[in-house]
Amino acid sequence: MNKQLLHFLENIFGDSELNRLPEKFGGGRIFSSPLIGVAAGNDPIFLKFKEVVGAEHFTPLEMWKECGQEELPANQLRIVSIVFPYVKKIRDESKNIIQLPRVTLPADIYSVGRNYANEFIVYILKQCISYFQEKGFMAAAGVLNEVYTIVTKGDFYSTWSERHVAFATGLGTFSLHEGLITEVGCNIRLASVITSAPLEITPRKYKEPYSNCLYFTKGTCKECIEKCPANAITENGHDKAKCYNYGQKIARKMKIRHESLLKPTIRRVNGKLRPPVYPVGCAFCQFGVPCMDKNPTSNE
Repeated sequence: MNKQLLHFLENIFGDSELNRLPEKFGGGRIFSSPLIGVAAGNDPIFLKFKEVVGAEHFTPLEMWKECGQEELPANQLRIVSIVFPYVKKIRDESKNIIQLPRVTLPADIYSVGRNYANEFIVYILKQCISYFQEKGFMAAAGVLNEVYTIVTKGDFYSTWSERHVAFATGLGTFSLHEGLITEVGCNIRLASVITSAPLEITPRKYKEPYSNCLYFTKGTCKECIEKCPANAITENGHDKAKCYNYGQKIARKMKIRHESLLKPTIRRVNGKLRPPVYPVGCAFCQFGVPCMDKNPTSNE
């Protein structure tokens, strides 16, 4: 069933108009072909996430129940993580940053593409749920449920971390800049669905959580440190507060540049709905670095 699901997703990625840039930026695809990974609902790693992500992070079974699904043993659940890799055009053009007097901005094509991607990701999740339901299985997406929220109590995290879910399914490892490095790189988006369908579990081939990062494996690279205009990345890790604050500066500037194009998004923070925002991302640490479009350690 894994192959059939991947084929289903590949068709949507290729055909959906939601996976398209506006004509002002050429009208081409935002994401290339997806990858998928699958974890078991009773994998002990999900309990570990309550320690490494945050106490309010849900296990698959907890999220399943919150989504109003029929109660099942955790070992009967499967978590499907989906990788959305940005196309080569966006990756190549995003190396050309915009230098303004008081702030450095990412390339317009990336900011607009990332903004448009949100709607497509939600569409994919809903299509996956329908796909499983039509085959007689149950399915739900944590990020579409009202219990999904950003938590800012002491640290920034969410109650369902797509990066950590993807790690659990064997799709990649973390990095110095905290992005997930997959076999198609770190310049990606992620999403996941929980289902009762008996999908084949994909193994985690790495032994350490940072196995795909050159800094942690060889003590080299550190290019993400050099790329970050907010000085949010050091050898000690990633400062989420600095990153967030700089991202807000970018969002304000990009809204002025492309307000007629950008699509609003509503988020929950600490369980409460916030006014609509126009997320455009940052990702300086992901462009023009060895892990942008590949796993730089895969040939070692």
